[in-house]
Amino acid sequence: MTGGEFALLSLTVGIGAVLQVSVGFGLGMIAAPVFSLVDPALAPPVVLLLAAGVTAAVLVREGGRADLRGCGWALVGRVPGVVAGALLVVLLPARHLALLIAAVVLAGVAAGAAGYAPRPRRSSVLLAGLASGVMGTATSIGGPPMAMVWQRLTGPRLRATMSAFFLAGSVMSLAALAAAGAVGAHTLQRTALLAPAAAAGVLLARPLTRRLNADRTRTAAMALAVAGAVILVARQLSA
Repeated sequence: MTGGEFALLSLTVGIGAVLQVSVGFGLGMIAAPVFSLVDPALAPPVVLLLAAGVTAAVLVREGGRADLRGCGWALVGRVPGVVAGALLVVLLPARHLALLIAAVVLAGVAAGAAGYAPRPRRSSVLLAGLASGVMGTATSIGGPPMAMVWQRLTGPRLRATMSAFFLAGSVMSLAALAAAGAVGAHTLQRTALLAPAAAAGVLLARPLTRRLNADRTRTAAMALAVAGAVILVARQLSA
């Protein structure tokens, strides 16, 4: 990793952490395409490790505001999704996995822009958990399905619920990836190097959240994610 690449990844992680703390998701959508451009081996395991730390910090900050019952049903759905996602990581070539990451980002942004809002019934939460498990394990981007099904939640309750789900879900996904041989010394080393950037993003998020408009922040996050996905697709097609 060159100095320029390290600076780019650190900036991406810092911005992603601010968004994750502020709106409940965003680190995976922004970081995964950039990580795939720099080093395909870093996505999804390094992004998942960093996201686990950030979501743990959010959960501590927001206290007991999470909808634990809803999280439970979502995690039940995530279990088979995690297995399927780990198989995709093992079976897909790096180029196809990079294109899958880009496709997931673009699909998530499109669904959010369309305003699709399923009711948070048990069946829809289970299905969203399943989709999040596949997407989160294979690409580290498991936020869009849960953001859609829980979008009627607001403020601290939304952030706490999303964080509780993603913390448990990230641990599940990392365990599956480790069993598949996708987590090694390289992964842990890069995570340790980028952890300070994630911590800085968490610390900056509290004062910034008071000044940021939630809708504009979400729009900016989607724009950054789309830009990263488009660049990733262009890079893969021109390779």
